[in-house]
This record gives sequence, structure tokens and C-alpha cells, in this order.
Amino acid sequence: MSIFDWLKNSVTERPAVEESSSTAVRDIAQRLSDLDPDHARWVAAFAMVRARAARADLDISREELREMQKIVHEIGGLPEEQSSLVAEMAAHRNELLGVTEDYLSTREFKQVAGEGDAERLLHCLFAVTAADDTISLVEEEEVRQVANELGVEPARYTAIRSRFREKRSVLRGTIGNRN
Repeated sequence: MSIFDWLKNSVTERPAVEESSSTAVRDIAQRLSDLDPDHARWVAAFAMVRARAARADLDISREELREMQKIVHEIGGLPEEQSSLVAEMAAHRNELLGVTEDYLSTREFKQVAGEGDAERLLHCLFAVTAADDTISLVEEEEVRQVANELGVEPARYTAIRSRFREKRSVLRGTIGNRN
């Protein structure tokens, strides 16, 4: 048996929603019982990681929460009312459960993410943190940490971040920046 055959045969199925290692992801996914369990878990993990970035500066602004709701609606494919519930639950769980849950939710997202999902998530993280017109240095650093945890190459992270250059507080007032 070749190493590739061995690796292919050793792949296990992803855990079901109730086996989630993240309490917050499990709670949110259970509220999405009308969705396929794998999709519910993906949406829940996606929402929790966005809340992590939004709350990096210890506050989720109204603008950031609205952007989270919009993204859940557009990317998660949920109705607006359900999108609001998911975004609010993620923000609340993030505040209550803190750093350990941040890590578990990000790890969970990595487990359920498909090809390109990590980079799509980084775009969304920057969009959420920029919703109040400024990406603080601490928010930017949190997004970088998420990128590292998801295994995104530094060059890809930098390319994604560059699209939000005008919102980065660290660059405000520099030559060539009109803000």
C-alpha cells in the first residue's frame, strides 16, 4: 500500500454538530436546525470568527454588528431575521466565552472550511473591522492571527489586507493617503 492510499483511507468524517469542540459554534448551529447540519456548523463557525475580529478592540460597534449580519445573510444564505440572530449570538458568545472560544471556533472553521473559504473569511474579517471606518491595529493583528491559525500564506494575507489600506489606522495620515 502506498503512502497516498494509506492517507486516503485514514481520513475520517467531520464531526457532527453535536460533537463540535466549540460550545458557541454548537449553540449557534443548533439554532439553525432547519439547515443541513454541516452548513449550520459552517455558518456558526464563520460567525464566531467574525465576532472574534470585531471584538478584538473589546467592543463590537453597531456598524460592525450590521456588517456581520449582512455577511451572514449574503454568504451564509440565511434570511435576514436569522442572520441577525446568528450575528447577535456570535457577538454575545464572544463576549461571554472569550479567548479560548475564539481559538476553538477558528479551529472549527478550519475543519469545516472548503477550498477558498479561509481567504473569503479574511475578506469578511477586514470588511467587518472596517465597518466603523477604521481598522485598529489590534483588530488588524487579530485578523493576522486568524490567518496564521487557518494556514493562510503571509503573501495572501498581505494581498487581502491591502484592499483595505484606506481603513487601516496604522496608515492614516501617511503620504499618499487622503484620510
